[in-house]
Amino acid sequence: MLEKLRIIFTIPELRKKIFLTLALLAVYRVGWQITLPVIDQEAAYQASQEGGGFNDFLRQVSVFSASQLTQMTIFGLGIMPYISASIILQLLGTVWKPLEELRKEGEAGRKKINEYTRYLTVLFCVFQSWVFLRMSTAAGSGPSILLPQFTSDGELTLFWTIACVLTMTAGTIFLMWLGEQIDEYGIGNGISLLIMAGILAQMPAALFSMADNFDFRLGGLGDGQTSVEEIVVLGFLFVAVIAGVVFITLGKRQIPIHAAKHVRGNRVYGGTKSSLPLRLNMSGVMPIIFASSLLMLPAILFNLLQSWLPQYAPTLASLSQMFSSGTSFLYNLLYVVLIYVFSYFWTAVIFNPKEMAENLRESGTFIQGYRPGKSTEKYLERVFERLTFVGAGFLAVVAIVPTILNSLMKVDFMIASFYGGTSLLIAVSVAFDLVQKIDSHLVMRNYRGLLGD
Repeated sequence: MLEKLRIIFTIPELRKKIFLTLALLAVYRVGWQITLPVIDQEAAYQASQEGGGFNDFLRQVSVFSASQLTQMTIFGLGIMPYISASIILQLLGTVWKPLEELRKEGEAGRKKINEYTRYLTVLFCVFQSWVFLRMSTAAGSGPSILLPQFTSDGELTLFWTIACVLTMTAGTIFLMWLGEQIDEYGIGNGISLLIMAGILAQMPAALFSMADNFDFRLGGLGDGQTSVEEIVVLGFLFVAVIAGVVFITLGKRQIPIHAAKHVRGNRVYGGTKSSLPLRLNMSGVMPIIFASSLLMLPAILFNLLQSWLPQYAPTLASLSQMFSSGTSFLYNLLYVVLIYVFSYFWTAVIFNPKEMAENLRESGTFIQGYRPGKSTEKYLERVFERLTFVGAGFLAVVAIVPTILNSLMKVDFMIASFYGGTSLLIAVSVAFDLVQKIDSHLVMRNYRGLLGD
């Protein structure tokens, strides 16, 4: 492995791409630490450490948006608005005919859709930054995190509200530009690398937290202290979960297909055998993102209603607790159900059996035992349903591992999040994509890939 790493840095073009990517990621990390000028940094840090529906929601959203929402930085929104805009336009492209036609125009259509995505991102940035400012700095929501010279009657003045909204919007647009520069001049997928950098940046703090809480004794599990047994169990679980994620991420169903024979003159063409690979987990991490985001909204809503309807505070507090992460059977049950629902929905968006069957027929290939056209389409639908069921089950198991560790073993959620959920899936997927990009450069120069023998 050391020899392969040495070879990577001996290739001038690849070395330049890697160093440029690292430099741009370093710029992102610097901006990630700079708070807005109106924020009291110490008060914001103390407020971010407190639990609660809104803070818990911000922490979970921050995982997959490369953001720092709990401390209101210039990159506070991360790339969440861009992700939201991309998802919405991708979904609209399946039901709205003008966008569907643009998707079929190739490179020109893709550039036009990217332009629409940027415009929609700006609108989302303005709206989301204003909402986060209002909810995080509203008077009566807790100790103020605003510096007094920027407030009037405890509220942020209109001028500084506009300034902060524009600053956070510009921060997200800059991150989007950074991602595009990594795509064009660096190595790997820029947006995904920004998200992965945000996830991995939390690892040192999680390790220090575990070390501070470590007690060198045999104290059993679930007593709030990090004992020797807990370290052993966590180490075993980490290896097992990583192995399972890698296995499912790379898992594919190979469907044998045959090319029809064509006779031209005295020669016979075609008749070759190949396979149609279908990924086991076609939907990727999107079902977990949708499900976790949707399930955090009731807790936030009930928390807000407690201040508006104090007479119903006990009932609303109980309802909020039921929808809090990892604290109730109802939450975990709904989490699993929503993961299955969104897995089928997202896979249906990106995988079209009818279109695939038509493509096979037009290319002169067929699946043995099934006639081209409707019969092939029904067969692909059955395969799609079974693969999605297994893939969604895997996502559900991985998604609830952090909540189980957090509730049963009393492991801090920051530590538990590295054992499953969105963080682990994103990190593994981006790591494989990065390795494949590096391998392509090595293979072009007749070197073995990183994962080769």
